[in-house]
Amino acid sequence: MDFALPPEDDPRRLAVRSWLTAHPDPSPRQLAEAGYVAPHWPRPWGLAADPVTQLVLDDELTRAGVRRPNNPIGIGWAGPTLVAAGTPEQQERYLPPLLAGEEFWCQLFSEPGAGSDLASLATRATRDGDEWVVSGQKVWTSYAHVAAFGILLARTDPEAPKHQGISYFICPMHAPGITVRPLVDLTGMHTFNEVFFDEVRIPAGNLVGAEGQGWSLAKVTLGNERVSLSGAGSLWGMGPTAGDLVERVRRRGGCADPVLRQRLARVWTEGELLRLLRLRTVSAAVSGLAPGPEASVRKALADEHGQHVMELAADLDGLASLSAADGEDAIWHLGLLFSLALTIGGGTAEVQRNIIAERTLGLPHDPPA
Repeated sequence: MDFALPPEDDPRRLAVRSWLTAHPDPSPRQLAEAGYVAPHWPRPWGLAADPVTQLVLDDELTRAGVRRPNNPIGIGWAGPTLVAAGTPEQQERYLPPLLAGEEFWCQLFSEPGAGSDLASLATRATRDGDEWVVSGQKVWTSYAHVAAFGILLARTDPEAPKHQGISYFICPMHAPGITVRPLVDLTGMHTFNEVFFDEVRIPAGNLVGAEGQGWSLAKVTLGNERVSLSGAGSLWGMGPTAGDLVERVRRRGGCADPVLRQRLARVWTEGELLRLLRLRTVSAAVSGLAPGPEASVRKALADEHGQHVMELAADLDGLASLSAADGEDAIWHLGLLFSLALTIGGGTAEVQRNIIAERTLGLPHDPPA
């Protein structure tokens, strides 16, 4: 790994600071119009920024206490797909409010019978003049209850091979015929939903890419999803890290139990390995190289690491103590419950290992059942 941020007097830093002087409390729309929300996107939506410029921009915004708009599925997954395959009309209509966080997005992919094997989805879209008529069901749809739009996969050619008969749509979430029902998870939070489509009519202009191109576009979306789910925090890039757990134990006077101490050393080591993998990916990007298999490996390792961190926190404090936590400690109780989902969401641990085995190690596909 070989990279360093530019010095304080670098012109790129000065340009950002000058903009922040003119916009000391920038609105989400101002950040979007400046290209600061997704600077790696092409102009006019971003700055076509190289990796070093992105790091400089992130550093300067962080120093200034400026936070980007919150629209994780829109900015992280839907937006890159629209940049790659959307029409100019679609990009002009949807990308500015998406980047500004003015219109929230969700992802309508998984179904009760099509989770890990997403290409087996059964939701149908049938062309009727200038509209597509959609019927079916989606499940585990995060934020469907607050989203204005969703990226939807539906089968448009039931006679084609399953990977070739799927199309990709922009779905208005308030269209007649859509029913959203909450799924409250173990943490008590309502993030997930099941979504029902009863002859929902979507304008023909909401088809993204060509008819039947949905699977290739879904891979673009899922690729962005898996990168975003492998950040520094132990809960899909959010929440506390292994280092935070070590510091928590240190503040409380250390740990006398040798077995727990060994486990603490193990999770800290896992956290360091993941941190170095992240730095390797950044270093490769800064050097103009492809990141290689690190992104896929990080997702597989980070999921189990998050569970290890939270399970150890519970064993160190005791379940009763952890359950009674409030304030800053509440994240550990929430994290323990949430961590059960880490090896399922965004591609199960088994699927991730199949991807690594086949695409990185060159091993053969599983034999058909």
